[in-house]
Amino acid sequence: MSRAKLFHLPGCVWHLTHRCHNRDFLLKFKHDRKTWLHWLLYAKKKYNLIILNYSLTSNHIHLVVYDDGKRNVIPHSMMLVSSRVALEYNKRKNRSGAFWEDNYHATAVGTESHLHRCLIYVDLNMVRAKVVDHPKDWPFCGYHELTEKRLRYCLIDKPKLMELLRINHPDELKRIYEGWVEQSLSSGDLQRESIWTESIAVGDRDFVEHIEMRLGMKVKYREIEEKEEGFVLKEAWKKY
Repeated sequence: MSRAKLFHLPGCVWHLTHRCHNRDFLLKFKHDRKTWLHWLLYAKKKYNLIILNYSLTSNHIHLVVYDDGKRNVIPHSMMLVSSRVALEYNKRKNRSGAFWEDNYHATAVGTESHLHRCLIYVDLNMVRAKVVDHPKDWPFCGYHELTEKRLRYCLIDKPKLMELLRINHPDELKRIYEGWVEQSLSSGDLQRESIWTESIAVGDRDFVEHIEMRLGMKVKYREIEEKEEGFVLKEAWKKY
């Protein structure tokens, strides 16, 4: 995975990924995945983190969030969750040393078609890993919140997500999202797509060029590349 990009531009959706140290399976137990979700909910309440989707695997996490311009909400939230999870795990296991692999990576995602593809990519993580056949069978992803009406604790900000996707009603979101997932499953195209986890930005040309302009000198060596999925802003040395 590419080194972390710790900039966040207001008004953007960000897909965050964070791996366990040395890609070890430190999240393989249900207890530790529940701990991560617990602290994510705490961060949401403490910092008003706007969560659009999430997924946990045995050795890394995916989190889709929206930056509403409030200073340092995303980095503060990620620091809180990652540090608490590591502290509790090391204490319980009588372990020392790093739990996470450096910092997390952040990719800016264009809205509408690119956002919905990113959401599906996140929810199908454990299907690609052949752990489950359908995201409904994996309790540690956002699919359940996006397709079920009543849950005790909700992480996803459905009103904001519907606004970004231009969907007017939760029932419509459920119907449309289930359709997107079923279409992806039936296509059989479940390969890993590095653009969602290693690029600086993914979207249409206008979006990617806008991100490049706003970043200025924060990323010195970069290039825009057209791909089947759209346009990608990446580090010039990075090959996909």
